[in-house]
Amino acid sequence: MIIDCHGHYTTAPGQHDAWRKSQLAAFGEGRPSPGYPAISDDEIRDSIERNQLRLLRERGADMTIFSPRASAMAHHEGDERVSGQWAQACNDLIARVVGLFPETFIGVCQLPQSPGAGLKASAAELERCVLELGFVGCNLNPDPSGGKWTGPPLTDRYWYPVFEKMAELDVPAMVHVSSSCNPNFHATGAHYINADTTAFMQFIQGDLFADFPDLRLVIPHGGGAVPYHWGRYRGLADMLGRPPLSEHVMRNVFFDTCVYHQPGIDLLFEVIGAGNILFGSEMVGAVRGIDPETGHHFDDTKRYIDKLGLAAADAAKVLEGNARRVYPRLDQALRARGV
Repeated sequence: MIIDCHGHYTTAPGQHDAWRKSQLAAFGEGRPSPGYPAISDDEIRDSIERNQLRLLRERGADMTIFSPRASAMAHHEGDERVSGQWAQACNDLIARVVGLFPETFIGVCQLPQSPGAGLKASAAELERCVLELGFVGCNLNPDPSGGKWTGPPLTDRYWYPVFEKMAELDVPAMVHVSSSCNPNFHATGAHYINADTTAFMQFIQGDLFADFPDLRLVIPHGGGAVPYHWGRYRGLADMLGRPPLSEHVMRNVFFDTCVYHQPGIDLLFEVIGAGNILFGSEMVGAVRGIDPETGHHFDDTKRYIDKLGLAAADAAKVLEGNARRVYPRLDQALRARGV
């Protein structure tokens, strides 16, 4: 089985996004949020079958760990109440996708974060999604301010309510920012990669995993700049008096393969061992076009992995085994099906 750890519902029916616009407009005008619109099963099926499901089959994968569209989380918009309503609507929609395509998709939730707000509501929504909706993890936004970085680092005790709930439920998080309201940082080209790199450095500086030794965090987009500058981070860890990265960070942190060219994938695997890499494509996501140099879609990341010539055991880890290990509730669901 080939498991894509990084998929977003970027093709949700138009009523969903239209409701979000009306919700934010109502907030701006001091009115209650409107009622959520009716979306039929057929509309959801059509949005998935023509897009993610078709591409998954064409590219040779079997299952996607599926979450709401990351760029639309937009935790910097509205307030804590608005964010809570939006997260619940997005997560309920993911649950409907999973219910319609249970062999192909399994859910990961959006959290109702809001700048300056506590994380009690986020922990509660995570619990609801895992225990009631059968989700296997969450997306955690390290910068709910949308590119202004006004909050504390991920190693601060501010984040502990979510980490404690993750530990209790035995689920991981993908550390994934949302849209940027800072014109200095293009959302997918700068803000995403900045956040991936920043999160890793925060883990080096802090002692998060001493308090949560079994915590599992996936840094997407190939780990941002980290693999390319691996010597820098090894050297900084040494200068800061931290243990080697293999002991201090990499027992708990994993990268995906959302790197959109062969040299980048080659570097990722050369620097980071196969035990810390999960197959992911982010499709349909940040880069949707066809690479004129290859004639293939940029986000068809399995093609790059196939060209690596990995040993069978390493390929099995990257394409399936690591996802089942990092997401044990996924593994439990698959075992229950005899997979």
